[in-house]
Amino acid sequence: MKVNNNLLILIFLSVSISGFAQLGFGDAKLINDDWKFSLSDQEAYKEPTFDDRKWEQVQLPHDWSVRQQLSPSLASGTGYLPGGIAWYRKSLIVPKNNTQEKVYIYFEGVYNRSEVYLNGLLIGKRPNGYISFAYDLTPYIKYGQENVISVRVDHSQDADSRWYTGSGIYRDVWLVQSNSIHIDQWGVFAHPEVKGNTGILHINVDLVNEEDESTQLMVSNELYSDTGKLVGKSTNKLNVAAGTQGSVKSKIKIKSPKLWGLETPELYDLKTTVYANGRIVDQTTTKTGFRTFSFDPDKGFALNGQNMKMKGVCLHHDAGVLGSAVPKSVWRSRLLTLKSIGVNAVRTSHNPQSPDFYEVCDEIGLLVIDEAYDEWVYPKRKWIKGWNVGQPGFQGSYDIFKEWAEKDLEDLVRRDRNHVSVFAWSIGNEVDYPNDPYSHPVLNGGKDTGFQQPIFGGYNPKAPDAKQLGEIAKRLAIVVRKFDPSRPVTAGLAGVAMSNETDYPGALDIAGYNYTESKYKADHKKYPDRIIYGSENGQSLEAWKAVVDNDFVFGQFLWTGFDYLGESGAWPSRGFYTGLVDFAGNIKPRGYFRESLWKDEPFIYAGTYISRRDDWLSIDAWPLWNYKNGQKVRVVCYTNTSHARLELNGELVGQTKPYDENSGVIHWDIPYAPGKLEVVGLTQGKETARYAIKTSDRAVSIKVVESNDNLQVGDVAQVRIQLVDQNNVPVMMSDEMITCKIEGPGRLLGLEAGNNSDMTDYTDNKHRAFHGRLLSYIKAENKGSIKIIFSSPWLEPVSTTIKVE
Repeated sequence: MKVNNNLLILIFLSVSISGFAQLGFGDAKLINDDWKFSLSDQEAYKEPTFDDRKWEQVQLPHDWSVRQQLSPSLASGTGYLPGGIAWYRKSLIVPKNNTQEKVYIYFEGVYNRSEVYLNGLLIGKRPNGYISFAYDLTPYIKYGQENVISVRVDHSQDADSRWYTGSGIYRDVWLVQSNSIHIDQWGVFAHPEVKGNTGILHINVDLVNEEDESTQLMVSNELYSDTGKLVGKSTNKLNVAAGTQGSVKSKIKIKSPKLWGLETPELYDLKTTVYANGRIVDQTTTKTGFRTFSFDPDKGFALNGQNMKMKGVCLHHDAGVLGSAVPKSVWRSRLLTLKSIGVNAVRTSHNPQSPDFYEVCDEIGLLVIDEAYDEWVYPKRKWIKGWNVGQPGFQGSYDIFKEWAEKDLEDLVRRDRNHVSVFAWSIGNEVDYPNDPYSHPVLNGGKDTGFQQPIFGGYNPKAPDAKQLGEIAKRLAIVVRKFDPSRPVTAGLAGVAMSNETDYPGALDIAGYNYTESKYKADHKKYPDRIIYGSENGQSLEAWKAVVDNDFVFGQFLWTGFDYLGESGAWPSRGFYTGLVDFAGNIKPRGYFRESLWKDEPFIYAGTYISRRDDWLSIDAWPLWNYKNGQKVRVVCYTNTSHARLELNGELVGQTKPYDENSGVIHWDIPYAPGKLEVVGLTQGKETARYAIKTSDRAVSIKVVESNDNLQVGDVAQVRIQLVDQNNVPVMMSDEMITCKIEGPGRLLGLEAGNNSDMTDYTDNKHRAFHGRLLSYIKAENKGSIKIIFSSPWLEPVSTTIKVE
C-alpha cells in the first residue's frame, strides 16, 4: 500500500489507564481522525496493499447520506436521501506493550450491515446499524508495523426504515488496549437502592482471564461524590481460572445520599480497580447515582417517592443538516431546549441512541425509555420510490431478527444499564400494527370485539398470526431481565385491542399505548393490574387531559420533540414537521403551547394569523405582527395564567379573558395597526407574565444571537443569527440568502434554517434564512481563533470570533 505518513497514527497506550471508552475496560483512544472514504464497492478495498490516496479524507463521526443529493425519486421514508455501499479505511501503528497485550476496536454505531477487516482479514460482521460492538484485534495485529482497518458499510437497502437512518460510521470509534486480565465488555453494573436514609449501590463486576494460568484477583470499588470525596468502598477477592470468566458482587452503603432527580441530577463516580499480584491490571470509572422509581396500576409513577406525570417526547436520532452524526454538545443544547419548555422524559424512538445522548440525560435530569426495535420477524410496508407511489415495499431489518435480536438486545441493555436516567427498556414499537403485518380475527369487527368496523379489510388468515407477538415478547423480556432485573420491560402498542387477544401485553411490566387514549379507562377496568401510559401521542389538549384526568395513566410521549428527517410527505418535504422544536433548535409555536400546559412558572406567548373559521384556534401561530392596516387578525395566547388581556402600543385592545379549559387558547380578533402588540398574563388580578411582538420593517442587518466564547479542539460550535430591521426588531418574514465564511482552524459542518420544504443543499456555505433565522455548525479542528462571517447582498454583514484552546 502507498502510505501518506500523515494518515498513520502511532498509538502509545500507557499502564496508567488515562482514558475510558464506553466499552468499560482498558485504555481507550479515539481514532476518529483521518479516515479514507469511498462511496463505491470493490472486493479489493479490504486489502492492505490497495492504494486509497485518491479517496476522500473524512473525520468521524460521518454520515454520507445527509451530504448527498435529495431526489423525489428516492424513498420518502428516509427523507428522499440515498443509501448505497461505501468503504472506510484507516492506517495505524500499534507499538508492542508487554503489560497490555490485548487490542480491541470499538464502534459505537455503524449504519448498517457492516463488515470490519484488519489487514485484509474479516474480523466480524454486525448488521444492526444502531448497536455498539467491539472486536478483538490481538491475533491479527502486526505490532510496530502499519495495520489497515477496512470497513464495508452496506446500506443498499436505502428504504429499510420508516424514518431517516443515515449511512456510515456515524458514531465514535475507539482503539482499546488492555491486559489479558481485564473487566469484561460493559462488565460493571451498578444499580442503586434507597432504603430510608441509606443509599445502597449494588455492584456486579464481570472479569475475563485470557492468560494461561489461574490468577487470584482483588477487585476494589470506590464511590466518589461529585466533589471528588470518597464516600464508600468495597473490596472482593476471587480466583479466575485460565481462559474463563469470573464475577464478583458487592455493595456500598452511604448515609443520606444525594438523590438524582429532574431538578437536581446528582451523580457519583464509581471507580473499579482490578489487581493481580498487587499490580493494577484494569480500571474503569462508571457514572452512577441514587434514585428510586415505582409504578402503581392505580397511582402511576413515582420518582424518589413523589408521584408525577411524565411529560415526554419521542426523539429520532438525527439533527437536520448533521444527519445522524450528532455531537454531544448539540445533543446537550437540544435536550436543554426541550427541558426548558417542560419536557421531563424522552423515548428513543425507535432504536438505541448514541452513548452521548444518555450521558446528557443523566447530567441534566431527563428520564429515558430506551427502545430497541421497530420491526421483529416480519417487515412493515414502506414507500420505496417517492411518497404514496406504486406499491409499498418490504425493505427492513426483519431478515436479521431471528439470528441477532437477542444478542442485539443484550448488548443494548448491558451498554446502557448504568445510566440512571433510563427507567424502562422497550422491546418494540408498533410491531402489532393491525394487518401490518400481523392479523387476528378480532380485526373483523363486531359488537363483541370492541371494534366498530373491520381494520384494513378485516382479518387476513394468510398474514402472520398475531399470537406470535406474545411468544416473541416473552423471549425478549427474558433477555432484558437477565441483564437488568431492576427496570421494567415495556413496548409501544399500536393495535392494543388486537394485542389484548394475545399474550403480548402480559409479557410487559408497563404497557405503552400509541394513540389509543380511548382505551385507557376500559382497559384499566378490564386489566386492573396493568400499568398504562401513552407511549406515543398526538399533541391535542384532549390527549393530555386523558393523562391529567386519570391518576392511573402516568404520562405521555408526544410525537415528536424535534422535527426530524424522513417519514416525509409528498415532495418537497425533508421530514416530519410536527415537532415542538424545529430542525435548527428553534422552539415552534406548538412548543410554546406545550410549555403553557407543562410549566409551573407563570408563562405566556402570543401568535397571530388570518382566520377563515371562527372555531379555528391554532397552536401553530407564529409571533408575527405585519399585516395590512385595518385587516382583521386573530391573536391567540398560550398561557398558564388564569386570565390574559391584549394591549397595542400600550392601549387595551383585547378585554381580559379567562383561560379556556376546552381549548387551552385565549383569543381576540382585532383590526391590525402597526406597533407593539403585548399579551399580559394575570394571576389573581395581578400581572405575572408578559409577551410582546413588534411590527418589523425590511431586514437591513444580520445579528449574532448565539455563539461560543471558546471551544476545545474537536468541539462543535453552534452560531445562530437573526435578521433584524433598522430598529433591531427580528424580521420573521425574511428569507435572504446568507453566506457563511470561516477563517482560521474551523470547519463548517452545515447550515440549518429549519425549513421542511427547502430541498436545497444544506452542507455548503450558502443557505436561505427561514423566519429570519439561520444556524451554523462549526467544528474546531486546531488551536487558535475561528472567525465566522455572515453576509448577504442586501444586508449589513456580521462576524464573531471563537477562541479554540
